[in-house]
Amino acid sequence: MRIAVLTTNEPLHHPAFFARFLEARAKDTVGLFICHPLDAEGRPRSSWWMFRRYVGAFGWRNGLRLAWRVAVAATKNALGIGRRRGRFHSIEAVARHYGVPAEPVANVNAPAFLERLRGLGADLVLSVSCPQVFREDLVNLPRLGCLNIHGADLPAYRGLLPSFWMLANDEREAGVTIFYVNAGIDTGDVLGKRRFPIEPGDTLHSFLVRAKQEACGLALEALERIEKGTATRTPLSGEGSYFKWPTREAYRRFRKAGRRLW
Repeated sequence: MRIAVLTTNEPLHHPAFFARFLEARAKDTVGLFICHPLDAEGRPRSSWWMFRRYVGAFGWRNGLRLAWRVAVAATKNALGIGRRRGRFHSIEAVARHYGVPAEPVANVNAPAFLERLRGLGADLVLSVSCPQVFREDLVNLPRLGCLNIHGADLPAYRGLLPSFWMLANDEREAGVTIFYVNAGIDTGDVLGKRRFPIEPGDTLHSFLVRAKQEACGLALEALERIEKGTATRTPLSGEGSYFKWPTREAYRRFRKAGRRLW
């Protein structure tokens, strides 16, 4: 099985996910492709746009905390701190360690990128927080389909940042789902799910650290079932719920529930 992974450049939680994933699947992974959200004209959003969106929801204090943590991660990555102990601070560093190509991609639906996947012989595409919507040509390209990992027990908490919304809504349990991508948003047939507790003292950061590990374990199990021919597809049932990017009012509700970002 030849796997192409589409993801985003996130240095705080994704490197640990990919360290575990590539330890198990480096020989099968033909590339990690890193992309940004797109604007209305199909151009990649800038890091400054993403930072302003974060500040708009969570305020300048938390925005500066995020910027500091990202800067620390970038410094550790440049100095190679932690690599000998298997701790990485960028997706590119993990990829280099395991000998897997890591490349930026502007638009995952562009004909040039689809041709790149064909040239690599990708049998399966795996989305790990890829911030772009897959169009029909991409969905239909790999013979084993496109899979997406969503950080909630679908159909509940479709949409953006489900980890935040579960904490804001004072949930006691969380879930992750791996499913086949189709033309809808988080509506494809389910391949597998996991549920796990939300701890009373969880911050958004600590919750995401644990959720990414649950998601990685689920993804590895799903790939093994596909290889063995034991994978099953279960259509989603029920209306579920859908959430957009948080507003400042939603953040106040999050804080009222006793939660913190860090």
